[in-house]
Order: sequence, then C-alpha cells, then structure tokens
Amino acid sequence: MPTVGVKRDLLFKALGRSYTDEEFDELCFEFGLELDEITSEKEIISKEQGDSKASGASDVILYKIDVPANRYDLLCLEGVVRGLQVFKNKVEAPRYRRVSPVSGDPQRLIITKETAAVRPHAVAAVLRDITFTQERYDSFIELQEKLHQNICRKRTLVAIGTHDLDTISGPFTYTAKPPGDISFKPLNQTKEYTATQLMSLYKTDSHLRHYLPIIEDKPVYPVIYDSNGVVLSMPPIINGDHSKISLKTKNVFIECTATDVTKAKIVLDMMVTMFSEYCSQPFTVEEAEVMYPDGKTCTYPELAYRKESLSSGFINRKVGINESTEKVAELLTRMCLLSRPTGVGDEIEVEIPPTRSDVIHACDIMEDAAIAYGFNNITRTTPRTYTVANQFPLNKLTELLRQDLAAAGFTEALNFALCSQEDIADKLGKKISEIKAIHISNPKTAEFQVARTTLLPGLLKTIAANRKMPLPLKLFEISDVVLKDEAKDVGARNSRRFCAVYYNKSPGFEVIHGLLDRTMQLLEVKPAPGEGYHIQAADDSTFFPGRCAEIFVHGKSVGCLGVLHPDIINRFELTMPCSALEMDIEPFLGPTAETLLTHDVPMQEAVKHKFPTLEESWQAPHSHPASTKTVFGDMSTQAGLKALNDFLADKSYMEGFMASQADITMFDAIHSPPSPACCHLRRWYNHIKSFQMERARLPSAKTQFVLPATPSAQTNNTSDDDIDLFGSDDEAESEEAARIKEQRLAEYAAKKSKKPALVAKSSILLDVKPWDDETDMAKMEECVRSVSMDGLLWGQSKLVPVGYGIKKLQIGCVVEDDKVGTDMLEEAITAFEEYVQSVDVAAFNKI
Repeated sequence: MPTVGVKRDLLFKALGRSYTDEEFDELCFEFGLELDEITSEKEIISKEQGDSKASGASDVILYKIDVPANRYDLLCLEGVVRGLQVFKNKVEAPRYRRVSPVSGDPQRLIITKETAAVRPHAVAAVLRDITFTQERYDSFIELQEKLHQNICRKRTLVAIGTHDLDTISGPFTYTAKPPGDISFKPLNQTKEYTATQLMSLYKTDSHLRHYLPIIEDKPVYPVIYDSNGVVLSMPPIINGDHSKISLKTKNVFIECTATDVTKAKIVLDMMVTMFSEYCSQPFTVEEAEVMYPDGKTCTYPELAYRKESLSSGFINRKVGINESTEKVAELLTRMCLLSRPTGVGDEIEVEIPPTRSDVIHACDIMEDAAIAYGFNNITRTTPRTYTVANQFPLNKLTELLRQDLAAAGFTEALNFALCSQEDIADKLGKKISEIKAIHISNPKTAEFQVARTTLLPGLLKTIAANRKMPLPLKLFEISDVVLKDEAKDVGARNSRRFCAVYYNKSPGFEVIHGLLDRTMQLLEVKPAPGEGYHIQAADDSTFFPGRCAEIFVHGKSVGCLGVLHPDIINRFELTMPCSALEMDIEPFLGPTAETLLTHDVPMQEAVKHKFPTLEESWQAPHSHPASTKTVFGDMSTQAGLKALNDFLADKSYMEGFMASQADITMFDAIHSPPSPACCHLRRWYNHIKSFQMERARLPSAKTQFVLPATPSAQTNNTSDDDIDLFGSDDEAESEEAARIKEQRLAEYAAKKSKKPALVAKSSILLDVKPWDDETDMAKMEECVRSVSMDGLLWGQSKLVPVGYGIKKLQIGCVVEDDKVGTDMLEEAITAFEEYVQSVDVAAFNKI
C-alpha cells in the first residue's frame, strides 16, 4: 500500500479548515484511507541516520497517509485534497477537457520503427501556461516517482519524462540507437556522456542503478530528440539537462514511453489531471499528436469519460444496506463518480472520470458506495443460514493418502514449486519446447525459471542431497504441478500429483509396483481392464527401454511407472538404480475435483441479468410430495413439527454429516417455514433452503423419513412381510390405527435420538515412584489425587515395597478414553518434582 507524505499546514490550507489529529484520522477512515503516521522531516532523519544528521532538518509536521494501491489519483496532495472536498460536498468533481492549441498545430511526437526492439509505445500532452510554486513543483516531481514505483512497475512498463517546452522545439522524434551513437548532457550533470558511459556512471547511483537492467542488455537504447537534435531523454533512465523544468517553467511537455500502451494512457491522464488545475484555464490540457511507424496518428491525452449502468438493489444487497436509488446515486457522486437515477426501475447511470481507472467492474462501484455510506454505519446482522464447513475433497484425499503412504514405509518430501528448465527437460531427456511449462518472465536465479510440470526432479534432487543416508531410500510427494491450459482464464491450471521413488542397489520395480497396487486398493479401484485399473507397456525417454508402463484407470491414462534410464540417474548425480511412479490423483474425485466458488456479476447487471433473490428462487415449483406424513408425525401439525425439532436438537442433517436427499424430501414435506419456537427445526430449514441450486446433485438418502400419502392396498396373498406391527390386523387400516402408528414411530425416533452413546473407558493401574526412602508417601498420594481432569476417577491405592526401605505408590483409576490419556496423567503427576521421580503404567484394561 503506497504511503503519501503531505505537509499538515499545507493540507489544511488547501482543505479550507484545520483539523485535530484525531479528527483528520477519522476523516481519512471515512474516505477509505488511513493516517499511518504523524512525523516530521527532522524526526524521520533522526530515526534513520541519528540526531547529529537531523540538526538542520525541518520541523514541519508531515502526515503519512496510506492510500489503496489502485487509487492512482490519491498519490499526491492535489488528488487527496480534491477527493476529500468532493467527499465532504464542498465542491463538485471537476470536468477535465482536452483542448487544441490556441495558435498553431499541436505538438507532435514521431515514433520510428527502431523502438519496436525496446519500448514501442509513447503518449504525450502539454500543460499550457502553468504556475509552479515550490510546494507544487515538489508535489509534481513526487507524483512522478510514486507512479514510477506503482503502476509503472519501477519504470519497466512506463517511464515518464517532463520537459520545459519553451527550451525545445517540435516535432519530436522517438527512436532507438546503439548506445555509442547517443550523446547528451544528462540531468544535473556538467558535461556530455555517451549512453555507454552513462551506464557505467550510474552503476553506483543509489536511485538510478535499479533501472539500468531494463535496457542495458539491449542492442539499441531508446532516445527522444527535438527538431534541432537536442536530446530530451533516454527513457527509462534519465532526462536531458537541457529541457529540465524549474519553478519558472510555464509550459510543460509530458511524454510517457512504455511497453504497455494502456498503462501509458493511465499514467499520462493522472499527471495532467492532477496538475491541470494550476493552468491559466483550470482542468484543461493541450492535446499532442503521436505518429506511429505505420502512419497511424493518435491524439493524447484521451481523458475518456465512460458510463456504466447498474441497479441500486445490487448495491444494497452486496453492501448490506437498504437505501433508495436517489440516495445511492448521491453516495457515488461523493466518490467522484457522477451518478443519477435513469427512471427505469432502480437503475443508476454512473459516469467514470479519467482519474478513476481503478473502476473496472460493478463491484468497484459497489465498494465506493459502501465507503461513502460508512463502514461503521452498516448494521451488523447474523447470517440467515447456518453452514457446516467441510474440508476441500482434494485436500482430504491428499491427507488420507499421505498417512497410508507413510505407513507403507515411504518418507514424504516437500519441494519447491519452481525449478529450472534443465530439471524438467534436459535432465529428464525431454525438450523444453515440447513441455507445457509456465515460464517466469524475470527469474532471479537459474534454479527458479519455470513452474514444475512433474514432481520427479524434486525427489531425485532430494535423494542426491541425501546419498549418504542408509539404503534403501524411499520417498514420496503429493503436491501440485502447473500446466498450460488455454481453457482457463489465467492460461494455466494446477494438477495434484502423487510421485514416489525407490533408490537402492537393485531397481526395486516390484516395490514401486506394489505401492501402486496398495494405492489403488486405498482408492477402491479394482485391478481389471476397463472398469478398474491396469498397466500397459509404454515408451518414455525418462525410463529404461522396456521397463516403463503407463497406468490406466477406467480406460484413461493417469500416469506412469518404471525404472529410470541410467542417463537420467547420472544427470541427477546418482550412482544406483532407481524406480519411480507418478500419477494424477484428481480423476479419483469424480466431478467434485473442481468446484466453482463464485460467478461473475456483469456491469449491466440491472438491465441484462435479473438475478432472483433466495426467496424468489424458492418460489419456483418443486415436486412437493403429496404427503406431509413422516416418521415423526404429520408435518402439518404442531406435534409433528415438535418431534422433528427434538430430533434435530443435536444434528445438522437428517442423516450423516452432510446434506442429502433425505433433507430435501423432509424439507418438501414442510409446506411453510417453521415458527421461531422450533429453533432447531428453523435453523435446519433455513440451512437446507440454501441448497436450492444444487439440490439435484445431493447424495441419495439411506433412510425413508417421509411416508407415502396413502398405504398401498393389501393383496389377498399377504406374506409375513406385510404384517403391521403397530396397527390392527384388519385389511383396511383405520384412521385411529394410522394415528397411533405415526405417534409410536415419532416416539421411537425421538427416544432413539436421545439415547446416550456408549462411552469408551479404561482401567489404569499406575506405579508412582518416589525419589528415596525419606519421601513423604502420604503427601505424594495427596498430590497425585489432586490431579483432576474431566473423565478421570481415582480408585484405591496401596504402598508396594521396592527395596532398601523404599516403597512405591500403586494407585488405580478409571478414565474416559476420549478425554484422558496415559501421557496426560504421567505429565500431570511428574509435575510434582519434589515427590515423584517417575510414573509407569502397571496395567491397562478396556472396560
């Protein structure tokens, strides 16, 4: 999060009033900012360099304000003041305009084709007849630096150049030349240097040396000339001294060279909109033309306003408020987003100014409405539904496999997700061009160049680092690999893999094969072609010819296993044979392997997409059962609802630990929401109501809770299975008998639900040994019995001779296994160090 330092007195003067530190802190919070620190230049230098260095520094109070990283319009004093004044309804948001020169043609920047090798894009504009003071000048320079560090990504994407237009003449040429052909006097230097000399000169510069790697290895360097051959700048390193701006500068030519033209437009808009208020015609910017090598001409700055539409209902739902359309429009206008109701339902038309490039989605507008409303003013509410958290299925399967693979004698390893190109290609006998690997654009080291596409290299490098350990070495890893996938939004996807290696004097293929069989057994996949799993001979450059097999599950390839090729072993600096297994475990999860967590909310949500509310969606016709009769009674009566409420007192679902069709059928049997008196039933009802979208995909029920509407007619061939245990023997069951049957079933279900579960207990006999024959045994027993835990009951005790006049305390106890363990008892008793030397378990019996 960027931090903007502003002088307090200058800030208050611009705001038109003074604030206490607490008042301004509160104002910042209301506007979505944070007053991070109140300091001074002298205090900062004193902290960083000592009191001796701070003796002549300024005592002017500085406010350090934390600004959201996407709010480029708040990175300077002018932007902060303008935003706060509009927020407090003191002024209206300014209207920025692009104007043509009063006389003559616009300034022109010509881009040559040579720039395509380094920085192919450029934009430009002119601030005409601007008035600088020292404070304005400092803010102008500081904004450039803030943008360079933020959206410009340390000048790699965009580099800003500002020049005194009265010292140069257009048209300007943006080209690229060999470093030896570029010569000029750089900013704040006294003589000319070639570009090659400048690179050496700035190697030790604490500020500029960070930008040298951007172009130093390029065959040509970018440079901008005016019509007289005067160098304006060599982006992204340094400007020329000839055109530097000063307090006397009246006309500023701004150019931005870039590798990303969209970022360049945003940066140019920020520079001119923040300081155009100091021009003779406030908030106007003189246009400039940029001519590309193909002859296309563009006019900048764009200063584009755009309009978006969304509904106030969308904002109210997302924020958790209930305001009118007019009120929501007012809130957005306070955030410099001029808004008005269109009159079509609750639709609002929002105008996005050029200073708000951070608004790219309806949620960004909603966030501004929440800030203007005030986070502290949003009423805290309890969610209407209760949910039970479940472990992500893929992670749960991973954890289960880890335990059983460790039990099989393999040791787990955890390696880096990034590796070198050599690891996944050359060392495995493959070509990097044929591998769907994600490459890091600016790797810091050769060890982290790509995201791994296989787990095998990491395990082999782990073995190489532990060659001196006793053989055999058996390692496994279950982690993600990253693969290119054009179907994904980010162009890549994660895939959970399982890999195991066996390193010994013999290849041990049978060990790896056995591990595969054990893994399939755990995954409940039978060894059979087609419906189960099988292996089939395959060729792979990583494995020894004739010693490699592909693994098929349900007819689909999921991995391979085999003996590694000797060349592969040598490349990883190993000396003995090695067998390996690698397979994908996601196919064993079925359709739940990847779950969509959310859906996009389009900008035109109010017009094009009418999302039904939860209540509306449940009004859709469902196949309600004809009967409301259940094993708990009739759900149309209070008695039946009460019986179900008692049943759900300690349960989240009708059966098991997740929602199923049993919950859906029972839900459909209840034709109206339960009253608040049935709190457990109402909690369950609201929770199951939230499963509307996926009710058809819930697992099937194991128990029938809802009874048929009418009992099926009995045939003359009555079998033993047709005997009614709860009613009469008559062929036609009377209403009274049916009522008695339902009542008994409800009582049985309620009684069964309240039946206490069996508690596992154990009888333990402990030997408590003293230090010597002088230990007070009575006191020691008193200390032991003082140990109190839930689920612990002390029994009888006696003193047993050990030898040489020493006796030990033998004491019994009964514990609940789930609450008390022998380790807990030993730790608690040995805490009495004055009396107890050690504690041993003499006997342990389940009861």
